[in-house]
Amino acid sequence: MNHIPLWTLAAAGVLTSLPATADDDLKALREEIAQMKQAYEQRIAALESRLVQTEAKAGNAETSARQASVAASQKPASESAFNPAISLVLAGTYTRLSQDPNAYAIGGFAPTGGEVGPPRRSFGLGESELGIAANISPTLRGQMTLALAPEGGADVEEAFIQTLGLGQGATLKAGRFLSGIGYMNGQHAHTWDFADAPLAYKAMLGGQLKNDGAQLKWVAPTDLLVEVGAEAASGGAFPSTDRNQNGATLGALFAHVGGDAGVSNSWRAGLSLLGTSPRDRQYEDADSTGTTVSNAFSGRSRTWIADAIWKWAPNGNASERNLIVQGEYFRRKETGNMAYDVNADSVGPLAGSYASTQSGFYAQAIYQFMPHWRAGYRYDRLDSGNVSLGGTLSPADFPLLAAYRPKRNTVMVDYTPDEFTRWRLQLARDQSRPDVTDNQLWLQYVVSLGAHGAHSY
Repeated sequence: MNHIPLWTLAAAGVLTSLPATADDDLKALREEIAQMKQAYEQRIAALESRLVQTEAKAGNAETSARQASVAASQKPASESAFNPAISLVLAGTYTRLSQDPNAYAIGGFAPTGGEVGPPRRSFGLGESELGIAANISPTLRGQMTLALAPEGGADVEEAFIQTLGLGQGATLKAGRFLSGIGYMNGQHAHTWDFADAPLAYKAMLGGQLKNDGAQLKWVAPTDLLVEVGAEAASGGAFPSTDRNQNGATLGALFAHVGGDAGVSNSWRAGLSLLGTSPRDRQYEDADSTGTTVSNAFSGRSRTWIADAIWKWAPNGNASERNLIVQGEYFRRKETGNMAYDVNADSVGPLAGSYASTQSGFYAQAIYQFMPHWRAGYRYDRLDSGNVSLGGTLSPADFPLLAAYRPKRNTVMVDYTPDEFTRWRLQLARDQSRPDVTDNQLWLQYVVSLGAHGAHSY
């Protein structure tokens, strides 16, 4: 009997099992692939179903919106359709003055009739205002700003309509608005870097020029800012007067250019012309005997304004440090007639020719030396020139128009913890009056409530 070795039997068993093991592995792989394929097909089917549902909903929404638009066009708009932006600016001051503000007058310049002097002593309400603005339609917006007077009541500072998308960079504005001449005139007082206006604004514009009329402005479609504008208005306030006639009695032209100088610097410069023809523009003066009289000017008034501003911020980041240097130069020429003591009981006031060329400027620098803190200095200077009086008029009866060069030095430091709040300390040495120096201390706060749009450059 033959015997088979054990190792031979073991080898044969292994060889017999190999095909069965391979078949099991292949079968498992096929089942796994089939399961994955089925899962992917289910996911793709689900995504296609969601896509169909979404497209159907979008179509229904578009149809509903179109129907709602048609329905709305067939009905008058309700008040709820408008959503105006409402803002309130509250400002207050405490002033300590070494001279009586009620006797304030700028030497060599006829009083403007506006509130151009320092505020009353002690505590007082500053330049507070209520603003309402909203788009009226896709092509028109409206804005109104009420200035809250310290003594009570309100004055309409601005109330105008303005076009949207007129095309080619053009904008038309109509109503009452701050004129676009110069640099500071178009800005609301609470945005100024000092608590009050420069002397040139007080003497030449009565503080700030507001127009009742229309303004057309055009901005060129270029990388360099190029802006030109024209205004026509009815006059009324200084340096104009209400002439009670058809048409415009005040006109203005202005042009500005500006741009960037590298990453850290930007600039803007401009030139403006203001022209008007006042009639019986009155002011009070003391004659040679010390008696208070009312004099009146009638004629032509032309004022040129050159303005420039330079802003620096390292790498364009103004939140840490920045420097702003700005200035404006004014030159005014007036020719016509001056009437002396227009309220006299005589047959008529004395009158004669009048001519003057006056100028003035301010220059200021504001430096933010650390976040939230700024310090600034402003220098004001005016030159009354030589006033020419003709006919029977005597210079002795017009002492306020005697030649003088007013000046003022002002320093300030302010703290702005956030975009809604500012606290300011301001000190000034005001030599607007020939015989006295007014040392002034101002404490001011300015806070904003509600929506408030960004201010111009």
